[in-house]
Amino acid sequence: MRALLGPHLPGLRRYARAMSGSQRSGDAFVRGVLEALVAAPETISGSQNARLDLFRLFHAFFDPQHDIARTVDWSGVEGVDAPFLPHASRHALLLTAIEGFSTGEAAIILGQTEAETAQAIADAGAAIADSIRSRVLIIEDEAVISMHLEQIVEEMGHEVVATATTRDDAVAEAQRVAPDLVLADIQLADGSSGLDAARDILALFDVPVIFITAYPSRLLTGERAEPTFLVTKPFEPETVIATIGQALLARHPELAPAA
Repeated sequence: MRALLGPHLPGLRRYARAMSGSQRSGDAFVRGVLEALVAAPETISGSQNARLDLFRLFHAFFDPQHDIARTVDWSGVEGVDAPFLPHASRHALLLTAIEGFSTGEAAIILGQTEAETAQAIADAGAAIADSIRSRVLIIEDEAVISMHLEQIVEEMGHEVVATATTRDDAVAEAQRVAPDLVLADIQLADGSSGLDAARDILALFDVPVIFITAYPSRLLTGERAEPTFLVTKPFEPETVIATIGQALLARHPELAPAA
């Protein structure tokens, strides 16, 4: 079981955290499903596509019409407030834009037709395009990447109010501009950490932070306090757009369309 599923757990944690809008809930969802799979390994043993089947079973455990959903006692899983996956209208977009599944694979995971999934992706994209306009702080020491992120953010209709390349600069800029959203690299110009910069900023403001990193698996262990939103370098613009949209709509659910 470990050899079959282990390589795919970081991605499932990333998806669950982004989908739920918090590390606590996302990791709890994953933990509950893994415990159920360990108790009934026949549900995935022999899989020819372990990654797809893991995500498919993850969703099946929350589908009241699916027999497997009855095998998890969510009341005993710390961190789960209700046994359902939030933000259902954006699951298809997160699966394709963030986790890299094809539309057809996402349809299998969600138990939908491919046409239904394609429509859900289009609807979620439209919701993100219409979402709240935010003031963004970019913490990135590579000029080309910083400019690329700035272009993506501004094309979405948001405003980049400051950029920074070090922890100290990031905290100073955050205090100056009070951003609504932070995009942060992990390793910064002077050897300082984007994680430390974000921690300092979060002590001042309650603001969503999206981390951009070439080593996401290091921050998806589920063993300690880790980021909720992660984008892998090198990134596609669609991944950044979907992650920004989810971070903002998870923070402001009143702006999202009904699932």
